[in-house]
Amino acid sequence: MADLKIKPADECRYDEVSLGEVMMRIDPGDVPTARARAARIWHGGGETNVAEGLSYCFGMRTAIVTARVDDGIGRNIENQFREAGVDTSHIIWFNNTGQGKFSTDKKGTICNGINFTWSGKGVLPSLTEYYRAHTAIRELKPGDINWDGLFAGGVRWFHTGGIYTLISPTSGAVAIEAMKAAGKAGTFRSFDLNYRSKVEPDKDRAREQNKNIVRLTDFLVGNQGDFDDALGEECEAVSKDQPFEIWLDAYSELLRGVAKKYPNLKLIGTQLRAALSAGRINWGAVLYDTAEGKIHLATTRENVEIADRTGGGDSFASGVAAALLRGKSPQEAVELGAAHGICVQSTPGDVSMVKQSDVEKEVKRALSGGGVSALR
Repeated sequence: MADLKIKPADECRYDEVSLGEVMMRIDPGDVPTARARAARIWHGGGETNVAEGLSYCFGMRTAIVTARVDDGIGRNIENQFREAGVDTSHIIWFNNTGQGKFSTDKKGTICNGINFTWSGKGVLPSLTEYYRAHTAIRELKPGDINWDGLFAGGVRWFHTGGIYTLISPTSGAVAIEAMKAAGKAGTFRSFDLNYRSKVEPDKDRAREQNKNIVRLTDFLVGNQGDFDDALGEECEAVSKDQPFEIWLDAYSELLRGVAKKYPNLKLIGTQLRAALSAGRINWGAVLYDTAEGKIHLATTRENVEIADRTGGGDSFASGVAAALLRGKSPQEAVELGAAHGICVQSTPGDVSMVKQSDVEKEVKRALSGGGVSALR
């Protein structure tokens, strides 16, 4: 593996910083949203989930850069981050007095994003319904964040993703500004394509934007669909009755092509998820080392019962980051990422509710082919 040139921990204030959207998640539990009369409150965001996984599960020093309206919803989410050990001092708060640059009124003209996510059951898939059209994070523009000051304090890893970068006419420019500042400071950079048609239905716009950001990226995350939808890179079609090895060969060729077009990339990774039902999946992951031209494949888990699929890919990314930040090999990184991803899907909500010891035990269990025993 090529030298990733990740800064030493003792020279940096943060192990990782994420830029992105975070929403309050209203979870109706086992009742579809339309018939729900009670719900639980979580939070989640494709980019910020990575920071929280690194903090809560792996004990790393992380921070988020986002924007919130200073009300009960905004502070609720801040408190959830703080409970997980994430530094919230870089949140931009919009007051509701109508005074100052970052302000709104008291009638919700600018608001905090909310989504209702039902995790699904059996043949009924999970369903997320968003309320994000006028959120504070959409208002940020280049120049609003002192990136040079943030990275001057020392940041080992910076992460953002395709949900945030396409959420408003200016969000992509903010992300590019951040990625350039991170590169100038010698910070390792990751980007998750994470395409969502509900965020940006225009795939041509998504592809144009993402190509500019991928050119500034060291570690690119994206599943097979993301590479096509978000980057315009198609994988050779493989019929469903073909063995996994045939599909992996086709996917490997896709990754080689992407690496050739973007020689700045050091690693490309993705989770492999095949849904058998809303509550059962096959799960695996790959990590492509561009310097060696080698695919590292995690242990595949078949027919695994899950509680909530949301956040599994983000948790894969944070597991890989945790391993690489600690100097582990690509094979160890993909195993840790896959294990963290499946562990998080075994609990409700978007974010990590497991600890590092749980993930390490899952790596060992999967490698040995063992079952799951009760702890007494």
